Amino acid sequence: MKGTFKNAIFPIQANKHKMNELLKRNEDWVANAKAEKPELLKAMAAGQSPEYLWIGCADSRVPAEVVTESDPGAIFVQRNVANMVVHTDYNLLSVVNYAVKALGVKHIIICGHYGCGGVKAAMGNGSLGLLDNWVAHIKDVYDQNSAELDGIGDENDRWNRFVELNVKAQVENMAKLSFIQEEWKSGNSPQIHGWVFDIKDGSLRDLGLTIDSADALSSVYRYD
Repeated sequence: MKGTFKNAIFPIQANKHKMNELLKRNEDWVANAKAEKPELLKAMAAGQSPEYLWIGCADSRVPAEVVTESDPGAIFVQRNVANMVVHTDYNLLSVVNYAVKALGVKHIIICGHYGCGGVKAAMGNGSLGLLDNWVAHIKDVYDQNSAELDGIGDENDRWNRFVELNVKAQVENMAKLSFIQEEWKSGNSPQIHGWVFDIKDGSLRDLGLTIDSADALSSVYRYD
């Protein structure tokens, strides 16, 4: 029993060491911020006024502030599996509503990324348990674009194109939100943009998908 208890302690100590590493990095970050950007911490304490809302994938390799080299406070962020805009996702709806109504963001960026696991899952028929219910929304995008996607012979090329088409679909889904259209009618921003992050080379790519009016949508999605 003694040996068993002693061995059980080691993983706990190792995990604590890992957590302490993060806390130490925070100490270093604070020290650097005070030395190099003393105004940053004051600005953070005073409140936030981000110009951008970022809807990104939850993938740990695509942190918005890092890949855009932005300071805290510059980007309001919401992330989920495969950067989806699902109209029954009240977490996302609350974030977007607060961003445009309270914070007055000027730009909404839907950012997907090549190599997205959620998009890859939607290409196949394997079951992922609970996640299947979320992946079904991504499969809808494939189904709507099956003629193009099924015509791409190379699987990686098809995967990459599916990532792009998914971003396009989510840009359109964002434009379909009634309170986004309310902002446009009031003469306010935001513009909605579609981007993709390339994990292989670290670059962001503008897909040329920008919507700033309900005119870009089919009439059935436009609100009076």
